[in-house]
Amino acid sequence: MTIALSRRSFLFASAAVGGGLCLGLSPGAADAAEPGQLNAWVVIPPTGRIRIMASNPEVGQGIRTSLPMVIAEELDADWAAVEIVPTIADAKTYGRQVAGGSQAMPTHYENMRRVGAAARAMILSAAASEWGVPLAELQTDRGQVVHGKRRAPYGRFAAAASALPAPDLAKVAVKDPKSFRLIGTFQPGVNNRAIVSGQQAYGIDAVLPGMLHAAFHKSGVQRAAVKSANLDAVKAMPGVRDAFIVPASDEYEGLAGGVAILADTTWHAQRARNGLKVEWTDSPAAAQSTTAWAAMAAAAKGKPPALPVHSAGDAAAALAGAARRVSATYEYPFIPHLPLEPINCTARVSGTTVEIWAPTQNPEPGRLAVAKALGVPPENITIHMLRVGGGFGRRLQNDYMVEAAWIARAAGRPVKLTWTREDDVTQDFLRPGGWHHLEAGLDASGRCIAWDNHFISFGRDGKFARAAGIGPADFPAGMVDHFRVGATILPLIHTTGFLRAPGNNAFGFVTQGFIDELAHAAGADPLQFRRDFLGPARIIGDPASRGSYNTGRMRAVLDKAAAMAGWGRKLPARTGLGIGFHFSHLGYFANVIEASVSTAGEVKVAKIWVAGDVGRQIVNPAGALNQVQGSVLDALNACRNHAVTFADGAIEQRNFGDLPLLRMDEAPPIEVAFLTPDYAVTGLGEPAYPAVAPALANAIFAATGVRLRKLPFDFSALKA
Repeated sequence: MTIALSRRSFLFASAAVGGGLCLGLSPGAADAAEPGQLNAWVVIPPTGRIRIMASNPEVGQGIRTSLPMVIAEELDADWAAVEIVPTIADAKTYGRQVAGGSQAMPTHYENMRRVGAAARAMILSAAASEWGVPLAELQTDRGQVVHGKRRAPYGRFAAAASALPAPDLAKVAVKDPKSFRLIGTFQPGVNNRAIVSGQQAYGIDAVLPGMLHAAFHKSGVQRAAVKSANLDAVKAMPGVRDAFIVPASDEYEGLAGGVAILADTTWHAQRARNGLKVEWTDSPAAAQSTTAWAAMAAAAKGKPPALPVHSAGDAAAALAGAARRVSATYEYPFIPHLPLEPINCTARVSGTTVEIWAPTQNPEPGRLAVAKALGVPPENITIHMLRVGGGFGRRLQNDYMVEAAWIARAAGRPVKLTWTREDDVTQDFLRPGGWHHLEAGLDASGRCIAWDNHFISFGRDGKFARAAGIGPADFPAGMVDHFRVGATILPLIHTTGFLRAPGNNAFGFVTQGFIDELAHAAGADPLQFRRDFLGPARIIGDPASRGSYNTGRMRAVLDKAAAMAGWGRKLPARTGLGIGFHFSHLGYFANVIEASVSTAGEVKVAKIWVAGDVGRQIVNPAGALNQVQGSVLDALNACRNHAVTFADGAIEQRNFGDLPLLRMDEAPPIEVAFLTPDYAVTGLGEPAYPAVAPALANAIFAATGVRLRKLPFDFSALKA
């Protein structure tokens, strides 16, 4: 990687930090940076703690610990004496600030190494000049420059270092990973103590002087607007300051119509909301229901797909000539995100200046949406990225940011908008449901020679809804000689969005469940069938794309998980081992689950073994382990408990009673192992999720002979 930057884009000395050194990285070409296009990451004051900027949203994935660790490692700072400082949202200064797609680490890892290494090099140069010694004689040790027996903290040389020419980052020497002292060690999250002591401030904790609390009531049927409301009666309720109608916009991620209530406290606002009576306009979404979609999907099953997606070879002819044909239909529902922190946002609007405090995963689209809704310049909007109490993809959308800013402008005062749990569910950007009508052909030796998938999903105007599509390179494309995927799109108006491991969270269940069926149809061991299915180590797809995958890396995690679980060992009656693997978001993961099924149909997961490959380096094993175990439990819960259904255009579920979370006594032991082959470092938020549901379904089949092809699993069919 080559990174060119001008001195102006790289360094600045700030009086605000007492003449300290601020080091930044700009993606722009040399000498082309505009004033202010600084990406400042390191601040070294003359005295006190080194400050490292954490510029990515923290949603519990630990990125405000792991990325600063990368800088601190190359800087050779004393981690115990480093202060981590969250930044505001500022893409011009900090680059891509997104918590999503498992992209933070692969996007920033190498850049942050060079930023830290460059800062260290400048400190050393300044020290060599001040001490009058050759640069080669100097070393560093945990935030100090060392020359023989002489030592001095970095801060002593910071002012002088800021006057030196900026290093060429393409030529800055970074450490041999064998010499890492911080990277690869278990480190607690920098906010852990604050979290467990109840002192961590989340978005919902934001408080501004003179602010009001807002409730925003919207129809459960999207695209319905307010026709009338009993505003006078609501305004007369205790603690209520105002109530007014918010007009709807046609923006997909803009402003939904509804009634805003402003009150002295959240309790007063929600109490007044309970007394609200609204008449809504008709919406075309009211005709949509789960029952209607199921009927459409059943009718589409017997027809050719309406939309070709991918084709290789001649699947129809290969199926016709196959020694054995296997067919199955897999189905999965809409599901919600359910972050524990309800959706919230605090906003202050003064003329054309907007300030927002938001628990967001993706602030820049929110900035643009607010600018459009309020008619203000985007550069007039300041976004404070507060700690997020769970996102899972929901807070990639910023509808709540637009709502809070619009209501705050109408109020003429700062406003904190807080959704209820029912709002979280009924107004969610849901993970889309779908159906896969699959047929495969096996030759006489049991090898899969043909694969046909009629995929039925959701969208409008012949296009998939957000996160509802399937790609031409998605696994197992490229693995089977004669391969075909076609799609039929059912009409949908309700919003959809990205949920942990988008697309793959469902496709993993489908492909790995069906491959397990093929293994049994071929009379083969499920592990060996998968190894044979993957074939020799090779790259499938365009190596320059995010969708290409390495079958050798797939097979390695598959073999590791199987070895960890003792694949093939003898098990008690009605107990089985199930295996599954998947590639997503540049990560390779395989799971083995041991599950037992009682004669009453009760399923107990005894243990889950996970093998993962996200490249050559695990920056913080503590955070990595947390990510994998969290993904596994998240997926385990969803495949057992979560389904969103519609009637008359509205979501029928309301709260955790309808969509329960996994209980502590339902959480099995999870053993995790990481392989670290010499490939680029990638992320961990998504890829451990997709293989969980199929591994459980395959374990249940091994235990009972009953194949579960629909999510969430219906265990009533498992009774002996």
